[in-house]
Amino acid sequence: MQSLQPDPRAQYQGVYEALKKIVRTEGLRGPLRGINVTVLGAGPAHALYFACYEKMKRTLSDVFRSGENSHLANGMAGSMATLLHDAVMNPAEVVKQRMQMYNSPYQSVLACVRTVRRTEGWGAFYRSYTTQLTMNVPFQAIHFITYEFMQEQINPHRQYNPRTHIVSGAVAGAVAAAATTPLDVCKTLLNTQENLALSSVNISGHLSGMANAFRTVYQLGGVAGYFKGVQARVIYQMPSTAIAWSVYEFFKYFLTKRNQEKRTPC
Repeated sequence: MQSLQPDPRAQYQGVYEALKKIVRTEGLRGPLRGINVTVLGAGPAHALYFACYEKMKRTLSDVFRSGENSHLANGMAGSMATLLHDAVMNPAEVVKQRMQMYNSPYQSVLACVRTVRRTEGWGAFYRSYTTQLTMNVPFQAIHFITYEFMQEQINPHRQYNPRTHIVSGAVAGAVAAAATTPLDVCKTLLNTQENLALSSVNISGHLSGMANAFRTVYQLGGVAGYFKGVQARVIYQMPSTAIAWSVYEFFKYFLTKRNQEKRTPC
């Protein structure tokens, strides 16, 4: 849905229509193209992400407000964790998005990786890294601040409560996703290098850089172009962040409880 100059057969007016057309033209597996590379990268990326977040949150909270929760510390810790997370996930995003483009020539993840490396070099997998960070640093800052704020409101004692973690995670994901959609549109353009879109504004070769991406998006779609796919992005992020936080909080509770039981003498 974020394609700026889509094939006439891949023009969608809404999420449901897009899903229906993709299934009809590309089969039931169409909406899942690229999911294997996402799964492959998500494990190590999220392990680094949450480990860094917890460590930096404690360290920075002691600096800003000793012994108390600090929204500034939460935002900064989330931003720092993003540096590690995106270093792992950026190549996976490049492959996933190229495989998800309409009529994609890539039949498998390995074929996509080999073709991109051969035709564009290894740098192509990190062409949008700075753009990704430009998008994800504010995304994660908003995400973590919103999550911690929601927890203060509905779970002030910070007990393990799956319902509050799910609600807080969903709200945090929705707010952060909506606020950073313009950056995501630019990142998608840099990752996919849509030939039809670039040729329509007389750009030859490869587009690079956030400033160039912003300018190109505006030339192609005006202000509305920055918010293409915002509904799908919010719908995707809400369950994603809700699941991530609920699973993370469960294992945090489980491991903490087990360590406490080990320390308690029989």
